[in-house]
Amino acid sequence: MTLAAALTIGLADYADPRDAADVVALLDSYARDPMGGGAPLADAVKARLVGDLAANPHAFSLIARLDDAPVGLANCFMGYSTFAAAPIVNIHDFAVVPGHRGAGIGRALLAAVEAEALKRGACKVTLEVLSGNDAAKRLYAANGYGDYQLDPAAGQALFWQKRLT
Repeated sequence: MTLAAALTIGLADYADPRDAADVVALLDSYARDPMGGGAPLADAVKARLVGDLAANPHAFSLIARLDDAPVGLANCFMGYSTFAAAPIVNIHDFAVVPGHRGAGIGRALLAAVEAEALKRGACKVTLEVLSGNDAAKRLYAANGYGDYQLDPAAGQALFWQKRLT
C-alpha cells in the first residue's frame, strides 16, 4: 500500500452528513477500544455529538480517510496559554481504527493537527495519553511530544478529573 497516494486528511464539516456520520462512527470505534474505555458510545451521545461540536466555536475535527474510508479521527479544542498569551490546541480524542494502526496514519494525522494549529496561531498542542498505552506514547514521543513540566524539581503535570454527573 502506498499510504501517501491513498491517504487524505481534512477538516470535518459538521453540517455534511458523511463527515458527521464518520465523526460519530470513528469516535464510537475508539470508545469501544480498551484505550477508549471499552464500551460503545451511548445512543444519546451519538445523537448529540456532532451538533454539540458544531455549536462549539472552539471545536474542530480532522478525519483521515484511506481510499475514501474513514480510518482516523482527531477531535480538538482551542484553548489559551496565559503564560504565552497565545492560543493552544488540545487533542481531546485521537484514534486510528484497528487494522490500520502502524501504517503511518497516526503520524500523518498528528502532522495535520499541528498544521491546523499553526494556521490558528497556536503556540502549542497538548494531549492526554494513558500511561499503559505504549503504542500511543511511542507515536507521540517520536513526534516531539513529552511530559509537561515547568521546573523538574516541581515534578510533571498530572491530568486529573472530577465527574460532575
